[in-house]
Amino acid sequence: MAASLLKPADRRPEGRERDRQVPSRGMLFTVFAAGIGGTLQYGLNLTTVNAATVSVQNFINETWTERYGTQVESNFIAIIWSFIVTAHFVGGLMGSLIAGPMAIKYGRRNSLLLSNIFILVAALLMGLSKIAKSFEMIIVGRIFSGINSGVALNIHPMYLGESATKQFRGSVTLSFAPFTAAGLILGQTVGLREVLGSDERWPLLLSSCAAPALLQLMILPWFPESPRYLLIDKGDKYLCLEAMRRFHGNIDLTDEMEEMLEEKRASEGQKSKNLWELFRDASVRRQLIIVFVLSSAIELCGNDAMYFYTTYVLRAAGIPEKKIQYAAIGTGICEFMTSLSSNIFIDRIGRKVPLMLGYGLMVVWGSVFTVSLCLQNKFSWMPYVSMICLFASILSFGIGPAGVTFLLPTEIFDQNSRPVAYMLNGSLLWINLLLVGMIFPLFVSGLGPFCCVPFICVSFLSVLFIGFFVPETKGKTLMEISQEFQKRNFKEVGQNMLREQVKEL
Repeated sequence: MAASLLKPADRRPEGRERDRQVPSRGMLFTVFAAGIGGTLQYGLNLTTVNAATVSVQNFINETWTERYGTQVESNFIAIIWSFIVTAHFVGGLMGSLIAGPMAIKYGRRNSLLLSNIFILVAALLMGLSKIAKSFEMIIVGRIFSGINSGVALNIHPMYLGESATKQFRGSVTLSFAPFTAAGLILGQTVGLREVLGSDERWPLLLSSCAAPALLQLMILPWFPESPRYLLIDKGDKYLCLEAMRRFHGNIDLTDEMEEMLEEKRASEGQKSKNLWELFRDASVRRQLIIVFVLSSAIELCGNDAMYFYTTYVLRAAGIPEKKIQYAAIGTGICEFMTSLSSNIFIDRIGRKVPLMLGYGLMVVWGSVFTVSLCLQNKFSWMPYVSMICLFASILSFGIGPAGVTFLLPTEIFDQNSRPVAYMLNGSLLWINLLLVGMIFPLFVSGLGPFCCVPFICVSFLSVLFIGFFVPETKGKTLMEISQEFQKRNFKEVGQNMLREQVKEL
């Protein structure tokens, strides 16, 4: 029975995986089912809160006045608002920390489904906050929405990466990036004053995250669990084969199955690692360095800081105040278009090229942007240069850093290390996101037009690091990548031991 599942029902050329130009229909449907309630929520919750800024701040003022009979100072409102914004990041860190254990215990697909509980609780709290006259409910709701985003950013790419075949692993896994950008655009669109961004409808805006969650809860259960999880973690070969057939259709799966069985034999007697065990494991030392650097660089490169300047640059370019919210949607469209393009070509050009090109172009556009800020008041056309740099930098970020950073942990870690590696990857992202949020205002006040220089330096150093230390993984099986890293890691261990012996002599 198992052997019959491995072989295609017919021998027509189109039945072979290598002849396919796009992933199977089942895989494409899975991409949509995972994405709609996965990283789309991350982008959605980042932008809906921005659209509700003024309305929520007015609500805080009205609530405080009604409770205590005194007008609240603007500084206090700003502090409460900062709690609302950062609560999402704190929740994201919490979600990243529980994502690894969830993926191990419940599986990849089921963890995505369970994470919807957090977002539904968040939607309920934020949606009822105005009726309950409690801005504290918004803060708690933002923590729950952050937990959902933290889980999704880790498990969404892990689920797709473990379910895809070698030929389409890059494009299938990287599909989470266009969904993130789509969430940004969706949040910016529903946040328009004419839609849900008004003073009367902002509770609906903040609770709109319930819609994608409910949609995923209806469709994702119809799709199977990750085949690698079923075989290597659960030891169920038949369910693994059935899942592969449902994902990939009528193709010969013998090679894929043999590669997974080889990895299962290599990990026989081992269990999924925890964070301490991962740090102590010499066989993943190089991978840990790569994850640490790239997951930090994705925030420290300053892409989110560029979003901070969007309103300022568009206003300086002469765009009317009432039209700025429409023009700002262009930033989300930019990231969506480039992440979609990168998604299409990733399996042809590899992983290193988009990463190096993305960070390299961010160095260029960040430098020109710095010059334009210095000359902002000297030339009437300089604000337009700033606007071009702003959009070009966001485009550059979408080429590689936005997506490939979350693809690599799937490829460079084995099955036992992957969940905790994603936990580390996601945790570093949220920590650095909090760090940038705290230090960037200090850069603006202290460095003025040179506030982006630290981010430019990080992008430049990232290009060098990727060029010298990150290997290309395109076209290789996960087992081949693991073996390649194992050779490099133990070669370094052997060299270090030799140096110590020489010192002792």
